Amino acid sequence: MRDYILEMRNITKFFPGVKALDDVSFSVQSGEIHALVGENGAGKSTLMKILDGVYQADSGSISLNRKEIRIKNPLEARAAGIGLIFQEFNLVNQLSAAENIFLNRLKKKGLAVDWNSINQEAQEIVDRLGFAFDVREKVENLSAAQKQLVEIAKVLSEEAKIIVMDEPTSSLTTTETENLLNIIKNLKEKGITTIYITHKLEEVFEISGTCTVMRDGKIIETRETSAFSRDQIIERMVGRTVDMEFPKRNFQIGDIILEAKGISWGKRVKNVSFILRQGEILGIAGLVGSGRTELAEALFGAQKRDKGELYIKGKRAKVRNTSDGKKMGIGFLTEDRKETGLVLAYDIIRNISITNLPKVRRGPFLSAKKESSEINHYIKDMNIKAPSARQITMNLSGGNQQKVVFAKWLFSDADILILDEPTRGIDVGAKYEIYLLMNKLVQEGKSIIMISSELPEVLGMSDRVLVLNAGEIAGELRQDEANAETVMKLAIRN
Repeated sequence: MRDYILEMRNITKFFPGVKALDDVSFSVQSGEIHALVGENGAGKSTLMKILDGVYQADSGSISLNRKEIRIKNPLEARAAGIGLIFQEFNLVNQLSAAENIFLNRLKKKGLAVDWNSINQEAQEIVDRLGFAFDVREKVENLSAAQKQLVEIAKVLSEEAKIIVMDEPTSSLTTTETENLLNIIKNLKEKGITTIYITHKLEEVFEISGTCTVMRDGKIIETRETSAFSRDQIIERMVGRTVDMEFPKRNFQIGDIILEAKGISWGKRVKNVSFILRQGEILGIAGLVGSGRTELAEALFGAQKRDKGELYIKGKRAKVRNTSDGKKMGIGFLTEDRKETGLVLAYDIIRNISITNLPKVRRGPFLSAKKESSEINHYIKDMNIKAPSARQITMNLSGGNQQKVVFAKWLFSDADILILDEPTRGIDVGAKYEIYLLMNKLVQEGKSIIMISSELPEVLGMSDRVLVLNAGEIAGELRQDEANAETVMKLAIRN
Protein backbone atom coordinates (compact mmCIF):
# COMPACT_ATOMS: atom_id res chain seq x y z
CA MET A 1 0.00 0.00 0.00
CA ARG A 2 1.37 3.40 -0.99
CA ASP A 3 2.05 5.92 1.76
CA TYR A 4 -0.16 8.81 0.66
CA ILE A 5 0.16 11.95 2.79
CA LEU A 6 -2.52 13.71 0.70
CA GLU A 7 -5.58 12.39 -1.10
CA MET A 8 -8.06 14.68 -2.84
CA ARG A 9 -11.02 12.64 -4.11
CA ASN A 10 -13.68 13.54 -6.68
CA ILE A 11 -13.16 17.30 -6.33
CA THR A 12 -15.62 19.39 -8.36
CA LYS A 13 -15.70 23.18 -8.44
CA PHE A 14 -17.99 25.54 -10.34
CA PHE A 15 -17.52 29.24 -10.98
CA PRO A 16 -20.23 31.31 -12.75
CA GLY A 17 -20.53 29.75 -16.20
CA VAL A 18 -17.43 27.57 -15.77
CA LYS A 19 -16.78 24.06 -14.46
CA ALA A 20 -13.23 24.65 -13.20
CA LEU A 21 -12.69 21.15 -11.75
CA ASP A 22 -14.50 18.06 -12.98
CA ASP A 23 -14.40 15.09 -10.55
CA VAL A 24 -10.64 15.43 -9.91
CA SER A 25 -8.83 12.82 -7.79
CA PHE A 26 -5.23 13.66 -6.94
CA SER A 27 -2.92 11.83 -4.51
CA VAL A 28 0.61 12.57 -3.34
CA GLN A 29 2.99 10.23 -1.53
CA SER A 30 4.82 11.29 1.61
CA GLY A 31 8.21 12.85 0.96
CA GLU A 32 7.92 12.96 -2.83
CA ILE A 33 8.30 15.81 -5.31
CA HIS A 34 5.11 15.66 -7.38
CA ALA A 35 4.89 17.85 -10.51
CA LEU A 36 1.47 19.20 -11.49
CA VAL A 37 1.41 20.53 -15.05
CA GLY A 38 -1.12 21.83 -17.55
CA GLU A 39 -2.02 24.89 -19.59
CA ASN A 40 -3.31 28.07 -17.95
CA GLY A 41 -6.94 27.41 -17.08
CA ALA A 42 -6.41 23.65 -16.72
CA GLY A 43 -7.43 23.82 -13.05
CA LYS A 44 -4.07 23.38 -11.28
CA SER A 45 -4.19 26.54 -9.18
CA THR A 46 -7.90 26.10 -8.40
CA LEU A 47 -7.23 22.59 -7.08
CA MET A 48 -4.40 23.86 -4.88
CA LYS A 49 -6.46 26.81 -3.63
CA ILE A 50 -9.07 24.31 -2.46
CA LEU A 51 -6.28 22.46 -0.63
CA ASP A 52 -5.23 25.80 0.92
CA GLY A 53 -8.76 26.74 1.97
CA VAL A 54 -8.97 29.76 -0.33
CA TYR A 55 -11.86 28.06 -2.19
CA GLN A 56 -14.33 25.44 -1.01
CA ALA A 57 -15.06 22.48 -3.28
CA ASP A 58 -18.67 21.99 -4.39
CA SER A 59 -18.17 18.25 -3.87
CA GLY A 60 -15.39 15.83 -2.98
CA SER A 61 -13.14 15.18 0.02
CA ILE A 62 -9.60 15.77 1.27
CA SER A 63 -7.58 13.41 3.48
CA LEU A 64 -4.24 14.06 5.18
CA ASN A 65 -2.41 10.98 6.47
CA ARG A 66 -5.57 8.97 5.72
CA LYS A 67 -7.70 11.19 7.97
CA GLU A 68 -10.46 13.16 6.25
CA ILE A 69 -10.36 16.89 7.02
CA ARG A 70 -12.20 20.03 5.93
CA ILE A 71 -9.99 23.07 5.34
CA LYS A 72 -12.07 26.21 5.66
CA ASN A 73 -9.38 28.86 5.27
CA PRO A 74 -5.60 29.31 4.80
CA LEU A 75 -5.01 29.54 8.56
CA GLU A 76 -6.43 26.03 8.96
CA ALA A 77 -4.22 24.88 6.08
CA ARG A 78 -1.13 26.26 7.86
CA ALA A 79 -2.20 24.54 11.10
CA ALA A 80 -2.50 21.26 9.16
CA GLY A 81 1.06 21.67 7.87
CA ILE A 82 0.23 22.89 4.34
CA GLY A 83 2.16 25.83 2.90
CA LEU A 84 1.32 27.39 -0.46
CA ILE A 85 3.47 29.72 -2.56
CA PHE A 86 1.21 31.50 -5.03
CA GLN A 87 2.36 32.69 -8.44
CA GLU A 88 1.00 36.14 -7.57
CA PHE A 89 2.83 37.91 -4.77
CA ASN A 90 1.04 38.02 -1.43
CA LEU A 91 3.26 40.54 0.32
CA VAL A 92 2.87 43.85 2.18
CA ASN A 93 5.01 46.28 0.20
CA GLN A 94 5.42 48.77 3.04
CA LEU A 95 6.95 46.18 5.39
CA SER A 96 10.45 44.74 5.31
CA ALA A 97 11.24 41.32 3.87
CA ALA A 98 11.80 40.00 7.41
CA GLU A 99 8.45 41.36 8.62
CA ASN A 100 6.71 39.68 5.69
CA ILE A 101 8.44 36.36 6.39
CA PHE A 102 7.23 36.38 10.02
CA LEU A 103 3.93 38.22 9.50
CA ASN A 104 1.29 37.27 12.13
CA ARG A 105 3.90 35.40 14.22
CA LEU A 106 6.36 38.09 15.28
CA LYS A 107 8.71 36.89 18.01
CA LYS A 108 8.61 38.78 21.29
CA LYS A 109 11.05 39.47 24.08
CA GLY A 110 8.88 40.21 27.04
CA LEU A 111 6.15 42.54 25.81
CA ALA A 112 8.24 44.00 22.96
CA VAL A 113 8.78 42.60 19.47
CA ASP A 114 12.25 41.04 19.23
CA TRP A 115 13.33 42.68 15.97
CA ASN A 116 16.94 41.51 16.28
CA SER A 117 15.85 37.90 16.49
CA ILE A 118 13.35 38.31 13.63
CA ASN A 119 15.89 39.97 11.34
CA GLN A 120 18.60 37.46 12.21
CA GLU A 121 16.42 34.40 11.64
CA ALA A 122 14.96 35.80 8.41
CA GLN A 123 18.45 36.60 7.13
CA GLU A 124 19.59 33.06 7.97
CA ILE A 125 16.69 31.59 5.97
CA VAL A 126 17.40 33.80 2.96
CA ASP A 127 21.15 33.12 3.13
CA ARG A 128 20.48 29.38 3.41
CA LEU A 129 18.42 29.64 0.24
CA GLY A 130 21.47 31.11 -1.46
CA PHE A 131 19.87 34.46 -2.28
CA ALA A 132 21.86 37.48 -1.13
CA PHE A 133 19.82 40.54 -0.10
CA ASP A 134 19.20 42.41 3.14
CA VAL A 135 15.96 41.24 4.77
CA ARG A 136 15.59 44.65 6.45
CA GLU A 137 14.88 46.18 3.02
CA LYS A 138 11.27 47.14 2.35
CA VAL A 139 9.52 44.82 -0.10
CA GLU A 140 8.53 47.76 -2.32
CA ASN A 141 12.23 48.31 -3.04
CA LEU A 142 12.89 44.69 -4.05
CA SER A 143 12.98 43.32 -7.60
CA ALA A 144 10.35 40.85 -8.81
CA ALA A 145 12.89 38.03 -8.32
CA GLN A 146 13.63 39.08 -4.74
CA LYS A 147 9.91 39.32 -3.94
CA GLN A 148 9.51 35.75 -5.16
CA LEU A 149 12.31 34.71 -2.83
CA VAL A 150 10.56 36.36 0.13
CA GLU A 151 7.44 34.32 -0.68
CA ILE A 152 9.52 31.13 -0.72
CA ALA A 153 11.31 32.00 2.52
CA LYS A 154 7.97 32.81 4.20
CA VAL A 155 6.56 29.33 3.58
CA LEU A 156 9.80 27.50 4.36
CA SER A 157 10.00 29.35 7.69
CA GLU A 158 6.61 27.89 8.69
CA GLU A 159 8.06 24.35 8.60
CA ALA A 160 5.19 22.97 6.52
CA LYS A 161 4.96 19.21 5.86
CA ILE A 162 3.41 19.75 2.41
CA ILE A 163 4.65 22.70 0.34
CA VAL A 164 2.86 23.72 -2.84
CA MET A 165 4.96 25.86 -5.19
CA ASP A 166 3.09 27.57 -8.04
CA GLU A 167 5.60 28.79 -10.66
CA PRO A 168 8.28 29.58 -8.03
CA THR A 169 11.08 30.17 -10.56
CA SER A 170 9.17 32.42 -12.97
CA SER A 171 11.13 35.48 -11.76
CA LEU A 172 14.46 33.78 -11.03
CA THR A 173 17.71 33.61 -12.96
CA THR A 174 19.36 30.34 -13.93
CA THR A 175 21.65 30.43 -10.87
CA GLU A 176 18.80 31.31 -8.48
CA THR A 177 16.67 28.55 -10.00
CA GLU A 178 19.44 26.01 -9.47
CA ASN A 179 19.67 27.09 -5.82
CA LEU A 180 15.94 26.66 -5.32
CA LEU A 181 15.82 23.24 -7.01
CA ASN A 182 18.64 22.06 -4.76
CA ILE A 183 16.70 23.29 -1.73
CA ILE A 184 13.61 21.34 -2.87
CA LYS A 185 15.76 18.20 -3.22
CA ASN A 186 17.07 18.77 0.31
CA LEU A 187 13.51 19.16 1.59
CA LYS A 188 12.70 15.77 0.07
CA GLU A 189 15.58 14.22 2.01
CA LYS A 190 14.05 15.67 5.19
CA GLY A 191 10.71 14.01 4.39
CA ILE A 192 8.92 17.17 3.26
CA THR A 193 6.46 16.71 0.40
CA THR A 194 6.48 19.20 -2.48
CA ILE A 195 3.75 19.74 -5.09
CA TYR A 196 5.49 21.62 -7.87
CA ILE A 197 3.51 23.57 -10.48
CA THR A 198 5.53 24.87 -13.40
CA HIS A 199 5.50 25.45 -17.15
CA LYS A 200 9.25 24.78 -17.32
CA LEU A 201 9.36 21.11 -18.24
CA GLU A 202 13.13 20.87 -17.77
CA GLU A 203 12.50 21.50 -14.06
CA VAL A 204 9.82 18.79 -13.99
CA PHE A 205 12.31 16.22 -15.28
CA GLU A 206 15.11 17.43 -13.02
CA ILE A 207 13.40 17.21 -9.65
CA SER A 208 10.07 15.35 -9.72
CA GLY A 209 9.48 11.65 -9.20
CA THR A 210 5.82 11.75 -10.25
CA CYS A 211 4.00 13.94 -12.76
CA THR A 212 0.28 14.64 -13.09
CA VAL A 213 -1.06 16.32 -16.23
CA MET A 214 -4.31 18.33 -16.14
CA ARG A 215 -6.39 19.69 -18.98
CA ASP A 216 -9.79 21.44 -18.98
CA GLY A 217 -10.39 20.80 -15.28
CA LYS A 218 -9.63 17.08 -15.44
CA ILE A 219 -6.71 14.78 -14.61
CA ILE A 220 -5.42 13.42 -17.92
CA GLU A 221 -2.69 11.13 -16.62
CA THR A 222 -0.42 10.48 -13.63
CA ARG A 223 2.74 8.42 -13.88
CA GLU A 224 6.40 8.38 -12.90
CA THR A 225 8.07 11.38 -14.51
CA SER A 226 10.79 9.21 -16.04
CA ALA A 227 8.08 7.30 -17.92
CA PHE A 228 7.05 10.47 -19.77
CA SER A 229 8.88 12.09 -22.67
CA ARG A 230 8.80 15.88 -23.02
CA ASP A 231 6.62 15.61 -26.14
CA GLN A 232 4.18 13.27 -24.38
CA ILE A 233 3.66 15.77 -21.54
CA ILE A 234 3.11 18.62 -24.01
CA GLU A 235 0.67 16.57 -26.09
CA ARG A 236 -1.37 15.68 -22.99
CA MET A 237 -1.32 19.31 -21.82
CA VAL A 238 -2.55 20.83 -25.06
CA GLY A 239 -4.50 17.89 -26.50
CA ARG A 240 -2.61 17.91 -29.77
CA THR A 241 0.82 17.21 -31.20
CA VAL A 242 3.28 20.13 -31.00
CA ASP A 243 5.89 19.76 -33.74
CA MET A 244 8.38 22.35 -32.50
CA GLU A 245 8.92 24.53 -29.44
CA PHE A 246 10.09 27.63 -31.33
CA PRO A 247 8.46 28.39 -34.70
CA LYS A 248 10.84 29.09 -37.56
CA ARG A 249 10.84 32.23 -39.67
CA ASN A 250 12.70 33.03 -42.83
CA PHE A 251 12.50 36.54 -44.24
CA GLN A 252 14.74 39.51 -44.83
CA ILE A 253 15.79 41.80 -41.97
CA GLY A 254 15.77 45.46 -43.01
CA ASP A 255 17.65 48.67 -42.29
CA ILE A 256 18.58 50.09 -38.89
CA ILE A 257 15.46 51.42 -37.15
CA LEU A 258 16.95 52.21 -33.72
CA GLU A 259 20.47 53.07 -32.61
CA ALA A 260 21.47 53.55 -28.97
CA LYS A 261 24.75 55.35 -28.26
CA GLY A 262 26.36 55.37 -24.84
CA ILE A 263 23.16 54.91 -22.81
CA SER A 264 23.94 55.27 -19.08
CA TRP A 265 21.78 55.38 -15.96
CA GLY A 266 23.62 55.53 -12.65
CA LYS A 267 25.47 52.32 -11.88
CA ARG A 268 22.77 50.16 -13.45
CA VAL A 269 23.36 50.88 -17.13
CA LYS A 270 26.86 51.83 -18.27
CA ASN A 271 27.68 53.16 -21.72
CA VAL A 272 25.46 50.74 -23.66
CA SER A 273 25.48 51.03 -27.45
CA PHE A 274 23.71 48.80 -29.98
CA ILE A 275 21.54 48.83 -33.12
CA LEU A 276 18.16 47.28 -33.90
CA ARG A 277 17.04 46.55 -37.45
CA GLN A 278 13.56 46.52 -38.94
CA GLY A 279 12.03 43.05 -38.78
CA GLU A 280 14.58 41.83 -36.23
CA ILE A 281 14.22 40.15 -32.85
CA LEU A 282 17.14 41.25 -30.69
CA GLY A 283 17.48 39.13 -27.56
CA ILE A 284 18.95 40.55 -24.35
CA ALA A 285 20.29 38.02 -21.85
CA GLY A 286 21.94 38.38 -18.45
CA LEU A 287 21.50 37.61 -14.78
CA VAL A 288 19.06 39.46 -12.52
CA GLY A 289 20.80 42.72 -11.64
CA SER A 290 22.68 42.86 -14.94
CA GLY A 291 20.71 45.93 -16.05
CA ARG A 292 18.37 44.37 -18.62
CA THR A 293 15.12 45.89 -17.34
CA GLU A 294 16.85 49.15 -16.44
CA LEU A 295 18.12 49.47 -20.02
CA ALA A 296 14.59 48.89 -21.32
CA GLU A 297 13.21 51.57 -18.98
CA ALA A 298 15.89 54.04 -20.10
CA LEU A 299 15.07 53.40 -23.77
CA PHE A 300 11.32 53.84 -23.22
CA GLY A 301 11.63 56.91 -20.99
CA ALA A 302 10.41 55.20 -17.80
CA GLN A 303 13.74 56.21 -16.24
CA LYS A 304 15.69 59.37 -17.04
CA ARG A 305 19.09 58.38 -18.43
CA ASP A 306 22.19 60.26 -17.30
CA LYS A 307 23.68 60.36 -20.77
CA GLY A 308 23.51 58.77 -24.17
CA GLU A 309 21.65 59.35 -27.39
CA LEU A 310 18.86 57.51 -29.13
CA TYR A 311 18.25 57.57 -32.88
CA ILE A 312 15.05 56.27 -34.46
CA LYS A 313 14.93 55.89 -38.25
CA GLY A 314 18.13 57.91 -38.44
CA LYS A 315 16.83 60.91 -36.50
CA ARG A 316 17.80 61.82 -32.96
CA ALA A 317 14.92 61.04 -30.61
CA LYS A 318 14.32 62.98 -27.41
CA VAL A 319 12.82 60.38 -25.10
CA ARG A 320 12.58 62.03 -21.67
CA ASN A 321 9.49 60.21 -20.39
CA THR A 322 7.04 57.48 -21.34
CA SER A 323 4.87 59.89 -23.33
CA ASP A 324 7.89 60.69 -25.50
CA GLY A 325 8.58 56.98 -25.85
CA LYS A 326 5.04 56.33 -27.09
CA LYS A 327 5.18 59.29 -29.49
CA MET A 328 8.41 57.90 -30.98
CA GLY A 329 6.69 54.57 -31.69
CA ILE A 330 8.12 52.54 -28.79
CA GLY A 331 5.98 50.11 -26.81
CA PHE A 332 7.13 48.54 -23.53
CA LEU A 333 5.64 45.25 -22.34
CA THR A 334 6.79 45.17 -18.70
CA GLU A 335 7.89 42.04 -16.82
CA ASP A 336 4.92 42.13 -14.41
CA ARG A 337 1.74 42.33 -16.46
CA LYS A 338 -0.52 42.31 -13.38
CA GLU A 339 1.25 45.20 -11.62
CA THR A 340 2.31 47.46 -14.49
CA GLY A 341 0.98 45.99 -17.75
CA LEU A 342 -2.77 45.92 -17.18
CA VAL A 343 -5.54 47.55 -15.19
CA LEU A 344 -7.00 44.25 -14.00
CA ALA A 345 -10.33 45.77 -12.99
CA TYR A 346 -10.86 47.12 -16.54
CA ASP A 347 -12.29 45.09 -19.40
CA ILE A 348 -10.33 44.08 -22.51
CA ILE A 349 -11.58 47.01 -24.58
CA ARG A 350 -10.51 49.68 -22.09
CA ASN A 351 -7.10 48.07 -21.44
CA ILE A 352 -6.30 48.16 -25.14
CA SER A 353 -7.78 51.54 -26.07
CA ILE A 354 -6.22 53.40 -23.13
CA THR A 355 -2.89 53.73 -24.98
CA ASN A 356 -4.41 55.65 -27.90
CA LEU A 357 -7.71 57.30 -26.93
CA PRO A 358 -7.65 59.84 -29.82
CA LYS A 359 -8.02 56.86 -32.15
CA VAL A 360 -11.51 56.12 -30.76
CA ARG A 361 -12.86 59.64 -30.37
CA ARG A 362 -15.59 61.37 -32.28
CA GLY A 363 -14.96 65.03 -31.68
CA PRO A 364 -14.15 65.63 -28.01
CA PHE A 365 -15.90 62.44 -26.82
CA LEU A 366 -15.05 58.75 -26.80
CA SER A 367 -17.13 56.73 -29.24
CA ALA A 368 -18.12 53.40 -27.66
CA LYS A 369 -19.12 52.08 -31.09
CA LYS A 370 -15.80 53.03 -32.67
CA GLU A 371 -13.87 51.73 -29.65
CA SER A 372 -15.67 48.39 -29.76
CA SER A 373 -15.18 48.03 -33.53
CA GLU A 374 -11.46 48.83 -33.40
CA ILE A 375 -10.71 46.59 -30.41
CA ASN A 376 -12.71 43.61 -31.65
CA HIS A 377 -10.44 43.60 -34.68
CA TYR A 378 -7.39 43.17 -32.41
CA ILE A 379 -9.12 40.52 -30.29
CA LYS A 380 -9.87 38.46 -33.38
CA ASP A 381 -6.48 39.06 -34.98
CA MET A 382 -4.59 38.01 -31.86
CA ASN A 383 -6.88 35.12 -30.95
CA ILE A 384 -7.65 36.48 -27.47
CA LYS A 385 -9.96 33.88 -25.94
CA ALA A 386 -12.73 35.53 -23.92
CA PRO A 387 -16.54 35.39 -23.77
CA SER A 388 -16.66 39.01 -24.96
CA ALA A 389 -14.57 42.14 -25.36
CA ARG A 390 -16.17 43.34 -22.10
CA GLN A 391 -14.57 40.54 -20.09
CA ILE A 392 -12.65 41.88 -17.05
CA THR A 393 -8.95 41.13 -17.65
CA MET A 394 -8.33 39.69 -14.18
CA ASN A 395 -10.59 36.79 -15.23
CA LEU A 396 -8.48 35.91 -18.28
CA SER A 397 -5.77 33.24 -18.32
CA GLY A 398 -2.15 34.40 -18.16
CA GLY A 399 -1.60 33.80 -21.86
CA ASN A 400 -4.66 35.82 -22.86
CA GLN A 401 -3.70 38.62 -20.47
CA GLN A 402 -0.33 38.76 -22.19
CA LYS A 403 -2.00 39.00 -25.59
CA VAL A 404 -4.05 41.95 -24.32
CA VAL A 405 -0.79 43.71 -23.36
CA PHE A 406 0.58 43.04 -26.87
CA ALA A 407 -2.64 44.37 -28.41
CA LYS A 408 -2.48 47.51 -26.27
CA TRP A 409 0.93 48.46 -27.65
CA LEU A 410 0.01 47.56 -31.22
CA PHE A 411 -3.07 49.78 -30.85
CA SER A 412 -0.70 52.59 -29.85
CA ASP A 413 0.90 52.19 -33.32
CA ALA A 414 4.28 51.16 -31.86
CA ASP A 415 6.89 50.07 -34.43
CA ILE A 416 9.48 49.07 -31.81
CA LEU A 417 8.35 46.67 -29.09
CA ILE A 418 10.42 46.09 -25.96
CA LEU A 419 9.28 42.81 -24.43
CA ASP A 420 10.47 42.18 -20.86
CA GLU A 421 9.84 38.50 -20.00
CA PRO A 422 7.05 38.14 -22.61
CA THR A 423 6.15 34.54 -21.69
CA ARG A 424 6.62 34.62 -17.90
CA GLY A 425 4.09 32.46 -16.09
CA ILE A 426 2.22 31.21 -19.16
CA ASP A 427 1.92 27.64 -20.39
CA VAL A 428 3.65 25.94 -23.30
CA GLY A 429 0.65 26.23 -25.64
CA ALA A 430 0.20 29.95 -24.94
CA LYS A 431 3.97 30.48 -25.27
CA TYR A 432 3.88 29.02 -28.76
CA GLU A 433 1.07 31.41 -29.68
CA ILE A 434 3.12 34.34 -28.35
CA TYR A 435 6.12 33.19 -30.41
CA LEU A 436 3.93 32.96 -33.54
CA LEU A 437 2.65 36.47 -32.80
CA MET A 438 6.21 37.80 -32.43
CA ASN A 439 7.16 36.26 -35.78
CA LYS A 440 4.06 37.74 -37.41
CA LEU A 441 4.87 41.20 -36.05
CA VAL A 442 8.46 41.26 -37.29
CA GLN A 443 7.32 39.88 -40.65
CA GLU A 444 4.98 42.90 -40.86
CA GLY A 445 7.96 45.21 -40.26
CA LYS A 446 7.86 45.69 -36.48
CA SER A 447 11.11 45.35 -34.54
CA ILE A 448 11.43 43.58 -31.18
CA ILE A 449 13.85 43.82 -28.27
CA MET A 450 13.22 40.74 -26.12
CA ILE A 451 14.49 40.38 -22.55
CA SER A 452 14.18 36.90 -21.09
CA SER A 453 15.58 34.90 -18.19
CA GLU A 454 14.87 31.69 -20.12
CA LEU A 455 17.94 30.96 -22.19
CA PRO A 456 16.19 28.47 -24.53
CA GLU A 457 13.72 31.25 -25.37
CA VAL A 458 16.47 33.79 -26.07
CA LEU A 459 18.38 31.30 -28.23
CA GLY A 460 15.28 29.97 -29.98
CA MET A 461 13.70 33.30 -30.92
CA SER A 462 16.52 35.85 -31.39
CA ASP A 463 18.31 36.90 -34.58
CA ARG A 464 21.09 38.36 -32.42
CA VAL A 465 21.81 38.23 -28.70
CA LEU A 466 23.25 40.99 -26.50
CA VAL A 467 24.59 39.77 -23.15
CA LEU A 468 24.59 42.25 -20.27
CA ASN A 469 26.87 41.95 -17.25
CA ALA A 470 26.83 44.51 -14.41
CA GLY A 471 25.15 47.11 -16.63
CA GLU A 472 27.54 46.73 -19.56
CA ILE A 473 27.42 44.81 -22.82
CA ALA A 474 29.64 41.78 -22.26
CA GLY A 475 29.20 40.47 -25.78
CA GLU A 476 27.11 40.41 -28.95
CA LEU A 477 26.41 37.07 -30.61
CA ARG A 478 24.96 36.22 -33.99
CA GLN A 479 22.32 33.49 -34.05
CA ASP A 480 24.85 30.90 -35.28
CA GLU A 481 27.31 31.87 -32.49
CA ALA A 482 24.88 31.89 -29.57
CA ASN A 483 24.56 28.87 -27.33
CA ALA A 484 23.85 28.40 -23.61
CA GLU A 485 27.49 27.97 -22.63
CA THR A 486 28.70 31.06 -24.52
CA VAL A 487 25.90 33.27 -23.16
CA MET A 488 26.42 32.13 -19.56
CA LYS A 489 30.19 32.65 -19.73
CA LEU A 490 29.61 36.25 -20.78
CA ALA A 491 26.83 36.76 -18.22
CA ILE A 492 28.86 35.62 -15.18
CA ARG A 493 32.41 36.66 -16.00
CA ASN A 494 33.94 39.25 -13.68
